[in-house]
Amino acid sequence: MYTAVDIITAKRNATELSAEQITWMVNAYTAGDVSDAQFAALAMAIYFHGLSDDELFALTTAMLNSGTTLDFSDLGKPTADKHSTGGVGDKITLPLTPLVASYGVAVPQLSGRGLGHTGGTLDKLEAIPGFCVDLTEHQIRTQLRDLGAVICAATAQLAPADKKIYALRDVTATVDAMPLIASSIMSKKLAEGTDTLVLDVKTGTGAFMQDEADARQLAEKMVWLGKTYGVATSAVLTRMDTPLGYTVGNAIEVEETLEVLAGGGPDDVVELTLTLARHMLAGAGVDADPAEHLANGKAMDTWRAMLTAQQGDPDAPLPTPSHHHTVTAPESGTLSRMDARAIGEAAWRLGAGRQSQGEPVQATAGIRLHAKPGDTITAGQPLLSLYTETPDRIEPAVQILEHAIDTTRTFTAPELIIDVIR
Repeated sequence: MYTAVDIITAKRNATELSAEQITWMVNAYTAGDVSDAQFAALAMAIYFHGLSDDELFALTTAMLNSGTTLDFSDLGKPTADKHSTGGVGDKITLPLTPLVASYGVAVPQLSGRGLGHTGGTLDKLEAIPGFCVDLTEHQIRTQLRDLGAVICAATAQLAPADKKIYALRDVTATVDAMPLIASSIMSKKLAEGTDTLVLDVKTGTGAFMQDEADARQLAEKMVWLGKTYGVATSAVLTRMDTPLGYTVGNAIEVEETLEVLAGGGPDDVVELTLTLARHMLAGAGVDADPAEHLANGKAMDTWRAMLTAQQGDPDAPLPTPSHHHTVTAPESGTLSRMDARAIGEAAWRLGAGRQSQGEPVQATAGIRLHAKPGDTITAGQPLLSLYTETPDRIEPAVQILEHAIDTTRTFTAPELIIDVIR
C-alpha cells in the first residue's frame, strides 16, 4: 500500500519512482484522496529533480488513462492533429485546420482558452457570432466524418487528471517544469487518438520556454512520447520573440485568418501555416502542396462549412471595438524589437485575455501592429493600435508597452522556423 508522504519523500530525495507509485498518486489525486498540498509538494519535487524517461512515460500514461480516450479509426480517413505550446498572435489553428481537412484528412482540433499573455483558440472563435465550441463526442465524430474539420473544447472526460494538475501548477509556480509540460500536453493529445501529431514548440520572449535549449529538450521529449505510443509525431521549433502576424486579440485574429484563407495574409502566418500543414499531410500519407488550397479557395470553403456546422455565421460581420488608442514610434530608424510578451500582456490588460479560469474576455479587445522588426519607421508614425471596450484599461496597457519597442540602424529578422525534430 502506498502513501502520498512516502512518494513525496522519495522524489524529494531524488529517488526514481516506480510506474505503480506514479499511477497511484495521479489516481488518488484525481479522486480527491490526495490533497492539493500533497500533490503540490510532488510537483515542486519534480520541478527540482526532473523525471527519468520511465517516470515521464508513467506520468503521461496515468494522466492519459484517467479518463476516456477517443478512437477515430472507423472514420475511413487519416487523422492528424496539431498542438502549439502557446504564443502571441498565434492564430495558426484557425486557418490550418480547414486547410488540412480540405485534403480529406480528419482534423479533430480540441483546443483551449487563453490564460495570461497567450491567447486561446476558443476565445478567438467565440468572437464569430453564434459559433459553438462545446460539442459532444457524437457531434465531433459526425462533423469529422462529414467535413473533416472541427475546432472545439475538449470534453470533460478527456484526461481529467491533467485539468486538475494544471490548475494546481498554475498557482504553485510549477507551470514551467519541463516534465509536467510534456506530460500535460501529450496526455491530452494522445487521448484524442489521432494517427499523426505535429507539435509547434515555441521559444523566445513570448513563449513559455524562452530558452531555445529548453524548448528543444521539451520538443524531443514530446516527440519521443508520441512515437512510443505509436503516433507519427514531429515537432517544429519556431521563434516567438515577435507576435505572429499583425493582430493580437480575438476578433481581429479571426479577421487575419480570413485574409490567409483568401490567399493573402501576413508572410509569417502563411509560412507557419503551410509548414505545419505539410508535416500533417505527409504524416497522413497525402502528397500535396497545401498552398494550392489557399489559392483556389478550397480551404476557405471548408472553413465556412465548419463555421456553419458549429452554428456560426460565416457571413456575419465581426464585432468592432468602442475605444481605440494609437501608440506612435518614439524615434526614426529600423524597428529591431517588438517584444511579444509585452504586447501579449498589454492585449490581456485591454480585455483580450483573463486573469483566472472562467473569467469572460472581450471579443473586440486587442492590438494591431502597423510595422514589424526589419521595417523602416519614422518618429511619430502609428506603430500599434490598441482596442478595448473599457477605456480605463488603455493607460495600464500603454505603460506595459513603453519598453517593448527598440530601433536600430540596421537589422536582419531571424528565421521563423528554427528546426524540425522527428
